[in-house]
Amino acid sequence: MAFVAGLAFGAPAFADEPFITVQSTTSTQNSGLYDYLLPIFTDKTGIEVRVVAVGTGQAIKNAMNCDGDVLFVHAKPAEEKFVADGYGVKRTDVMYNDFVIVGPASDPAGVKGSSDVVAALEKIAASGAPFASRGDDSGTNKAELALWKQTDVDPAAASGGWYRETGSGMGATLNTAVGMNAYTLTDRATWISFENKGDFEVLVQGDEKMFNQYGIMAVNPEKCPSVKVDAGQTFVDWVLSPEGQQTIAGYKVNGQELFFPNAPKS
Repeated sequence: MAFVAGLAFGAPAFADEPFITVQSTTSTQNSGLYDYLLPIFTDKTGIEVRVVAVGTGQAIKNAMNCDGDVLFVHAKPAEEKFVADGYGVKRTDVMYNDFVIVGPASDPAGVKGSSDVVAALEKIAASGAPFASRGDDSGTNKAELALWKQTDVDPAAASGGWYRETGSGMGATLNTAVGMNAYTLTDRATWISFENKGDFEVLVQGDEKMFNQYGIMAVNPEKCPSVKVDAGQTFVDWVLSPEGQQTIAGYKVNGQELFFPNAPKS
Protein backbone atom coordinates (compact mmCIF):
# COMPACT_ATOMS: atom_id res chain seq x y z
CA MET A 1 0.00 0.00 0.00
CA ALA A 2 1.10 3.55 -0.67
CA PHE A 3 0.35 4.32 2.96
CA VAL A 4 2.90 1.83 4.24
CA ALA A 5 5.53 2.93 1.74
CA GLY A 6 4.98 6.59 2.50
CA LEU A 7 5.37 6.13 6.23
CA ALA A 8 8.39 3.87 5.85
CA PHE A 9 10.37 6.54 4.03
CA GLY A 10 8.86 9.54 5.85
CA ALA A 11 9.18 13.06 4.53
CA PRO A 12 12.19 12.54 2.20
CA ALA A 13 10.14 10.21 -0.01
CA PHE A 14 8.03 13.22 -1.02
CA ALA A 15 10.75 15.82 -1.28
CA ASP A 16 9.60 16.60 -4.81
CA GLU A 17 5.93 16.70 -3.75
CA PRO A 18 5.90 18.93 -0.66
CA PHE A 19 2.12 19.36 -0.63
CA ILE A 20 -1.13 17.98 -1.98
CA THR A 21 -4.41 19.75 -2.65
CA VAL A 22 -7.63 18.31 -1.24
CA GLN A 23 -10.91 19.47 -2.73
CA SER A 24 -13.36 19.25 0.13
CA THR A 25 -16.69 20.27 1.55
CA THR A 26 -17.06 23.25 3.88
CA SER A 27 -18.36 21.17 6.79
CA THR A 28 -15.06 19.39 7.33
CA GLN A 29 -13.30 22.75 7.33
CA ASN A 30 -15.85 24.79 9.31
CA SER A 31 -16.09 22.12 11.99
CA GLY A 32 -12.37 22.42 12.71
CA LEU A 33 -11.67 18.80 11.76
CA TYR A 34 -8.83 19.66 9.40
CA ASP A 35 -7.14 21.93 11.93
CA TYR A 36 -6.99 18.89 14.20
CA LEU A 37 -6.36 16.13 11.65
CA LEU A 38 -3.89 17.55 9.15
CA PRO A 39 -1.01 18.49 11.50
CA ILE A 40 -1.00 14.89 12.74
CA PHE A 41 -0.80 13.56 9.18
CA THR A 42 1.87 16.08 8.15
CA ASP A 43 3.98 15.31 11.23
CA LYS A 44 3.77 11.61 10.33
CA THR A 45 4.56 11.89 6.62
CA GLY A 46 6.05 15.31 5.90
CA ILE A 47 3.29 15.95 3.37
CA GLU A 48 1.52 19.31 3.66
CA VAL A 49 -2.19 19.27 2.85
CA ARG A 50 -3.83 22.36 1.36
CA VAL A 51 -7.61 22.26 1.53
CA VAL A 52 -9.96 24.00 -0.87
CA ALA A 53 -13.20 24.08 1.10
CA VAL A 54 -16.25 24.70 -1.09
CA GLY A 55 -19.63 23.09 -1.60
CA THR A 56 -19.44 19.45 -2.68
CA GLY A 57 -20.74 20.22 -6.18
CA GLN A 58 -18.02 22.82 -6.72
CA ALA A 59 -15.37 20.57 -5.16
CA ILE A 60 -16.24 17.84 -7.67
CA LYS A 61 -16.07 20.32 -10.56
CA ASN A 62 -12.69 21.54 -9.33
CA ALA A 63 -11.37 17.98 -9.14
CA MET A 64 -12.68 17.28 -12.65
CA ASN A 65 -10.69 20.32 -13.77
CA CYS A 66 -7.57 18.69 -12.27
CA ASP A 67 -7.34 21.31 -9.51
CA GLY A 68 -6.76 18.75 -6.77
CA ASP A 69 -5.13 15.46 -5.86
CA VAL A 70 -7.84 14.13 -3.54
CA LEU A 71 -11.61 14.61 -3.26
CA PHE A 72 -13.15 14.41 0.25
CA VAL A 73 -16.88 15.26 0.20
CA HIS A 74 -20.39 14.09 1.16
CA ALA A 75 -22.75 13.39 -1.74
CA LYS A 76 -22.41 9.67 -2.46
CA PRO A 77 -24.34 9.48 -5.77
CA ALA A 78 -22.27 12.37 -7.19
CA GLU A 79 -19.06 10.80 -5.87
CA GLU A 80 -19.90 7.47 -7.47
CA LYS A 81 -20.56 9.22 -10.79
CA PHE A 82 -17.21 11.00 -10.44
CA VAL A 83 -15.49 7.60 -10.21
CA ALA A 84 -17.67 5.98 -12.90
CA ASP A 85 -16.76 8.80 -15.29
CA GLY A 86 -13.09 8.03 -14.72
CA TYR A 87 -12.13 11.06 -12.63
CA GLY A 88 -11.66 9.21 -9.35
CA VAL A 89 -9.61 6.07 -8.67
CA LYS A 90 -11.85 4.49 -6.03
CA ARG A 91 -14.45 5.90 -3.64
CA THR A 92 -14.43 4.71 -0.03
CA ASP A 93 -16.60 5.56 2.96
CA VAL A 94 -14.66 7.52 5.60
CA MET A 95 -17.02 8.73 8.32
CA TYR A 96 -20.56 9.88 8.95
CA ASN A 97 -22.72 12.11 11.08
CA ASP A 98 -26.21 13.44 10.44
CA PHE A 99 -28.19 16.42 9.30
CA VAL A 100 -30.51 18.32 11.63
CA ILE A 101 -33.07 21.08 11.20
CA VAL A 102 -32.41 24.04 13.45
CA GLY A 103 -34.61 27.02 14.09
CA PRO A 104 -35.72 29.63 16.63
CA ALA A 105 -36.92 28.54 20.05
CA SER A 106 -40.32 30.09 19.24
CA ASP A 107 -40.72 27.36 16.57
CA PRO A 108 -43.58 28.96 14.59
CA ALA A 109 -44.13 25.79 12.53
CA GLY A 110 -44.37 23.58 15.62
CA VAL A 111 -41.82 20.98 14.54
CA LYS A 112 -39.75 20.72 17.72
CA GLY A 113 -39.11 17.16 18.82
CA SER A 114 -40.05 15.63 15.48
CA SER A 115 -38.03 12.75 14.06
CA ASP A 116 -39.99 12.76 10.79
CA VAL A 117 -38.12 15.17 8.57
CA VAL A 118 -40.56 14.98 5.65
CA ALA A 119 -43.54 15.83 7.86
CA ALA A 120 -41.52 18.62 9.49
CA LEU A 121 -40.65 20.20 6.15
CA GLU A 122 -44.29 20.06 5.10
CA LYS A 123 -45.30 21.81 8.34
CA ILE A 124 -42.69 24.51 7.82
CA ALA A 125 -43.94 25.13 4.28
CA ALA A 126 -47.58 25.17 5.40
CA SER A 127 -46.81 27.69 8.15
CA GLY A 128 -45.08 30.07 5.74
CA ALA A 129 -42.24 30.41 8.23
CA PRO A 130 -38.96 31.31 6.52
CA PHE A 131 -36.56 28.53 5.54
CA ALA A 132 -32.97 29.33 4.56
CA SER A 133 -31.45 27.03 1.96
CA ARG A 134 -27.80 27.05 0.96
CA GLY A 135 -28.82 26.89 -2.70
CA ASP A 136 -25.20 26.23 -3.69
CA ASP A 137 -25.18 22.62 -4.97
CA SER A 138 -23.26 21.54 -1.87
CA GLY A 139 -23.68 18.11 -0.32
CA THR A 140 -25.99 19.63 2.27
CA ASN A 141 -28.02 21.40 -0.42
CA LYS A 142 -28.28 18.17 -2.42
CA ALA A 143 -29.51 16.36 0.70
CA GLU A 144 -32.02 19.11 1.47
CA LEU A 145 -33.46 19.07 -2.05
CA ALA A 146 -33.71 15.27 -1.95
CA LEU A 147 -35.77 15.60 1.22
CA TRP A 148 -38.08 18.21 -0.31
CA LYS A 149 -38.70 15.81 -3.21
CA GLN A 150 -40.24 13.41 -0.71
CA THR A 151 -42.79 16.05 0.34
CA ASP A 152 -45.73 17.48 -1.58
CA VAL A 153 -44.01 20.89 -1.59
CA ASP A 154 -42.12 22.54 -4.44
CA PRO A 155 -39.75 24.95 -2.65
CA ALA A 156 -38.56 26.44 -5.94
CA ALA A 157 -42.05 27.85 -6.43
CA ALA A 158 -41.64 29.71 -3.15
CA SER A 159 -38.15 31.02 -3.91
CA GLY A 160 -37.84 34.58 -2.67
CA GLY A 161 -40.88 34.15 -0.44
CA TRP A 162 -40.71 31.93 2.62
CA TYR A 163 -37.97 29.87 0.89
CA ARG A 164 -34.71 31.82 0.74
CA GLU A 165 -31.62 30.57 -1.11
CA THR A 166 -28.43 32.10 0.23
CA GLY A 167 -25.97 30.75 -2.33
CA SER A 168 -23.51 30.56 0.56
CA GLY A 169 -21.65 28.07 2.72
CA MET A 170 -23.08 26.50 5.85
CA GLY A 171 -21.69 29.03 8.32
CA ALA A 172 -22.97 32.00 6.34
CA THR A 173 -26.34 30.31 5.84
CA LEU A 174 -26.64 29.67 9.58
CA ASN A 175 -25.88 33.34 10.22
CA THR A 176 -28.58 34.30 7.72
CA ALA A 177 -31.05 31.90 9.32
CA VAL A 178 -30.42 33.31 12.78
CA GLY A 179 -30.72 36.85 11.45
CA MET A 180 -34.11 36.22 9.86
CA ASN A 181 -35.49 33.66 12.35
CA ALA A 182 -35.52 31.01 9.62
CA TYR A 183 -35.35 27.26 9.80
CA THR A 184 -32.44 25.58 8.00
CA LEU A 185 -30.90 22.19 7.42
CA THR A 186 -27.31 21.82 8.60
CA ASP A 187 -24.85 19.05 9.25
CA ARG A 188 -24.51 18.48 12.96
CA ALA A 189 -20.74 19.05 13.03
CA THR A 190 -21.02 22.58 11.69
CA TRP A 191 -23.90 23.28 14.06
CA ILE A 192 -21.94 22.13 17.11
CA SER A 193 -19.00 24.33 16.08
CA PHE A 194 -21.19 27.34 15.17
CA GLU A 195 -20.86 30.12 17.75
CA ASN A 196 -23.63 32.53 16.77
CA LYS A 197 -26.56 30.32 17.78
CA GLY A 198 -28.65 32.98 19.50
CA ASP A 199 -31.82 31.26 20.73
CA PHE A 200 -31.65 28.67 17.95
CA GLU A 201 -31.72 24.99 18.76
CA VAL A 202 -31.95 21.61 17.08
CA LEU A 203 -35.65 21.02 16.41
CA VAL A 204 -35.75 18.01 14.07
CA GLN A 205 -33.34 15.09 14.28
CA GLY A 206 -33.09 11.33 14.36
CA ASP A 207 -34.66 10.44 11.01
CA GLU A 208 -32.61 7.85 9.08
CA LYS A 209 -33.21 10.00 5.99
CA MET A 210 -30.86 12.57 7.58
CA PHE A 211 -27.84 10.24 7.58
CA ASN A 212 -24.75 12.05 6.25
CA GLN A 213 -21.98 9.90 4.75
CA TYR A 214 -18.56 11.22 3.73
CA GLY A 215 -16.34 9.64 1.09
CA ILE A 216 -12.76 10.01 -0.10
CA MET A 217 -11.04 9.23 -3.39
CA ALA A 218 -7.80 10.02 -5.19
CA VAL A 219 -8.08 11.91 -8.45
CA ASN A 220 -7.30 9.67 -11.42
CA PRO A 221 -3.94 10.46 -13.08
CA GLU A 222 -5.29 9.10 -16.36
CA LYS A 223 -7.61 12.11 -16.46
CA CYS A 224 -5.25 14.47 -14.67
CA PRO A 225 -1.58 13.71 -15.42
CA SER A 226 -0.44 16.45 -13.02
CA VAL A 227 -1.93 14.70 -9.98
CA LYS A 228 0.51 13.83 -7.19
CA VAL A 229 -0.29 10.14 -7.18
CA ASP A 230 1.88 8.78 -4.35
CA ALA A 231 1.41 11.67 -1.94
CA GLY A 232 -2.34 11.84 -2.61
CA GLN A 233 -2.80 8.10 -2.15
CA THR A 234 -0.76 8.23 1.05
CA PHE A 235 -3.25 10.73 2.45
CA VAL A 236 -6.22 8.60 1.37
CA ASP A 237 -4.67 5.47 2.88
CA TRP A 238 -3.85 7.21 6.15
CA VAL A 239 -7.37 8.62 6.55
CA LEU A 240 -8.74 5.10 6.03
CA SER A 241 -6.16 3.43 8.28
CA PRO A 242 -6.85 2.55 11.94
CA GLU A 243 -4.72 5.53 13.02
CA GLY A 244 -6.56 7.95 10.75
CA GLN A 245 -9.93 6.61 11.81
CA GLN A 246 -9.01 6.88 15.49
CA THR A 247 -7.83 10.44 14.91
CA ILE A 248 -11.18 11.37 13.34
CA ALA A 249 -13.03 9.80 16.28
CA GLY A 250 -10.84 11.73 18.70
CA TYR A 251 -11.89 15.13 17.40
CA LYS A 252 -14.48 16.63 19.75
CA VAL A 253 -15.98 20.05 20.42
CA ASN A 254 -17.41 20.71 23.87
CA GLY A 255 -17.06 17.01 24.58
CA GLN A 256 -19.12 16.01 21.55
CA GLU A 257 -17.77 13.78 18.80
CA LEU A 258 -18.45 15.42 15.44
CA PHE A 259 -17.65 12.61 13.00
CA PHE A 260 -17.96 8.86 13.38
CA PRO A 261 -15.43 6.84 11.37
CA ASN A 262 -16.79 3.95 9.31
CA ALA A 263 -14.14 3.09 6.74
CA PRO A 264 -14.29 -0.58 5.75
CA LYS A 265 -11.85 -2.78 7.64
CA SER A 266 -8.93 -3.79 5.44
